[in-house]
Amino acid sequence: MTHTTDSAAGRLLAALRAPRLARAMGAHNPLSARLAEETGFDVIWSSGLEISAAAGVPDANILAMPECLDTAASLTAAVDVPVLADCDSGFGNVNNVIHMVRSYEARGVAGVCIEDKQFPKLNSFVEGNQDLAPLDDFAGKIRAAVDVRRELVVVARLEALISGLGMDEALRRAEVYERAGADALLIHSKRDDPDEVFAFREAYDGDLPVIVVPTTYNSVTADELQSRGFAMAIYANQALRSSVRAMRHTLTRIMQDGTTHHVEDELAPLKELFDLQRMPQMLDQQSRYEALGRELAEAAR
Repeated sequence: MTHTTDSAAGRLLAALRAPRLARAMGAHNPLSARLAEETGFDVIWSSGLEISAAAGVPDANILAMPECLDTAASLTAAVDVPVLADCDSGFGNVNNVIHMVRSYEARGVAGVCIEDKQFPKLNSFVEGNQDLAPLDDFAGKIRAAVDVRRELVVVARLEALISGLGMDEALRRAEVYERAGADALLIHSKRDDPDEVFAFREAYDGDLPVIVVPTTYNSVTADELQSRGFAMAIYANQALRSSVRAMRHTLTRIMQDGTTHHVEDELAPLKELFDLQRMPQMLDQQSRYEALGRELAEAAR
């Protein structure tokens, strides 16, 4: 598959193959995506956890593909950096994966990440059923995704360490997913230190870029990850988690104080919101085209 560097998929693949560690930030709406882009993140992660949380439902395939797709497409429309979509286990069987790939690519999303857990999946950090899909079943999903995409980047997410099946199974699956045609691997871990993902990266002798999600092993630095040979770090949910705490603090203060006066200094000014909404650009274009309309009308008299 040939990717052009001016396409979203091409830019995502270039970021994964660059010598510098790419950094992705989780988002759940265009506003959070724009904040991440403004801060300098290379990629937006259309986070299944964040999308589910924003909808007030568990991250357990409660939301259907169209709802997740609509969010990923809205992020894509709002930013210039590529969007990599968290697509859980593909929303069903191989036929669902084929439909998913075509749908996400048609909406301009740069890449999809599919994990090798059974459908419906449960968030990896929740105690419960974390059973993996049979190897042949998931390998078929990856091959189908690669066969039907035009440029879309396909990331295979390995959950063997999450499910407790161990390093050998993670490496075995990595080899098969590479043969199936995946563009990159994501190795997931819930340990509170990075030793497990470091061990995987050292043992993996394939050619694919390897992505990590340092949610629980949060003391690891970008420099450490880069020096260990990782291609991308996804900060998958920190933006939403920080906003929950900030909103709760503000709401509590307003309820307790009976006024917003004491929290105003902690809030973003309205102008900042207007800028994130692209309000100045809208007013400029409105003024420009209204003036052009008047000129055209005058010329016709």
